[in-house]
Amino acid sequence: MLLKKLLPLLLLPVLGMAQAHAADAAHTITIGVSPGPYGDMVKHAIAPQMEKKGYEVKVREFSDYIQPNLALANKSIDANLFQNRRYLNRFSADKGLKLAEVITVPTASMGFYSNKIHSLNELKKGDIVTLPNDPSNLSRSLDFLQKYGVIKVNPDVAVTKASLKDITENPHGVVFKPLEAAQLPRAMGGVTGSLINANFALSAGMKLSDAIQLDVLPEDIKNMIVVRAEDINKPFAQDLKAAVESPEFEALFDAPDSEFASFQKPEWMKARHK
Repeated sequence: MLLKKLLPLLLLPVLGMAQAHAADAAHTITIGVSPGPYGDMVKHAIAPQMEKKGYEVKVREFSDYIQPNLALANKSIDANLFQNRRYLNRFSADKGLKLAEVITVPTASMGFYSNKIHSLNELKKGDIVTLPNDPSNLSRSLDFLQKYGVIKVNPDVAVTKASLKDITENPHGVVFKPLEAAQLPRAMGGVTGSLINANFALSAGMKLSDAIQLDVLPEDIKNMIVVRAEDINKPFAQDLKAAVESPEFEALFDAPDSEFASFQKPEWMKARHK
């Protein structure tokens, strides 16, 4: 009888510890990023605002553009920051994932880099140009090359679905070679030029100012914080949104000596100053 009376009292500390652990776990969020500046953006611009609200923010780096969304879908991470709306929509449709945009953030631009030429007009027949091989960034690269006069793409093909077979004009006679995005900086020595996503260029020690041409980003290819669709209205997702909308976050992109100074701001951020 005595044991039965004491048992609930003995269990109280254990239950209290379990509840405290659950509460701590609920305030720990893991954000997936690809190599480059977005891990720093989370650590230096987002995490400090989240920590004020009692969160512990962890960053998990992935080496490609595939795993961050798969990890988010299988609940290995809580959010990710690496992709634009075009990529999210296409990847989600292809994989049958239910992911949702929280907010767009300032974004570094894709650029054309070369150690051999100084202008896109110098491209000539047989020159090899590498570009990302994943479908979304490949189509984005073709849109870039068309925008700056290197090629023409079949206008009947959606800009988000164009592939090499949709090139209708290639007046310079360039040879295009798709590679895994992370490999592009390392392959620069053997090619005339390369279209490289900013995160991989920066993580390889390159400067955005080194690019022959940087893209002017439309809104749908600026990067976003993304969560599972089921979590979009949960407090942590709304707190992430509030962190990005904070004056402290924006201040890091206005400082001339900041690593983020050359990032292109999203339209919602520009609109606050009109």
